Amino acid sequence: MKKKLLIPVMFSSLLLVTACTQQAQTKTKESASHTQESAHKKVAGHFEYDDQKSWEQTSGKMQSPINILSSSAKKMTDSGKIELNYSSKITNAENNGHSIQVTDSGTATIDEREFNLTQFHFHAESEHTIDGKHYPMEAHFVNQAQDGRLAVIGVFFEEGSENKGFQEVLNDVTDDRKTEISDIPEMFPKNMSYYHYLGSLTTPPLTENVEWYILKNPVQVSKEQIKSFQKFYDHNNRNIQSLNDRVILEHDE
Repeated sequence: MKKKLLIPVMFSSLLLVTACTQQAQTKTKESASHTQESAHKKVAGHFEYDDQKSWEQTSGKMQSPINILSSSAKKMTDSGKIELNYSSKITNAENNGHSIQVTDSGTATIDEREFNLTQFHFHAESEHTIDGKHYPMEAHFVNQAQDGRLAVIGVFFEEGSENKGFQEVLNDVTDDRKTEISDIPEMFPKNMSYYHYLGSLTTPPLTENVEWYILKNPVQVSKEQIKSFQKFYDHNNRNIQSLNDRVILEHDE
């Protein structure tokens, strides 16, 4: 009887060893794949919006974004005018791993100081809030002065009619033929009234002393356009940060 039982026991053991070996090989492959993916993310500067506590922060009491209380904003005493002269022919929108970003050029004259536009990108939902209210999306136009100082113009997007400029961006990032982006002004309101404060970048390394100009008046994008962007990113907004002792100024046209 023992000899008769030995054959199935050995066969069963062989199957068990084979299965364990296959599982070990699978785990090894998965581990190697995960390591390669992690390395790629690290090289690409990837960061997780669902794990913002792990973000490295260079400094800490002037962080962005913030909730803007309209009732506490103080009127600016200087002119504060913003004039934009951005390039209107672009064919370089890309999905960079944490937003859709468009490389652009041109200038922004802010309160008689000149900045060069470097790029603009988008967040869903909005990073800044007004009196506790989020908008579906927020665009950031990043400008840099000759001395390196950064000024970011934030534009809220609300649901409404289709926006030609934003549609060109969506077409470009999904079209290998590179759609020309020429309707940049469509992504700005006609009235350029804004809130202003000193803050930081909203992505690592979260560098501070960034000038923020958050336009009061939103522009419209369609429900379909919002959904199209959300297929790429539906939560690439940083959490609201403490205002601390900062003052929020406002400029009305």
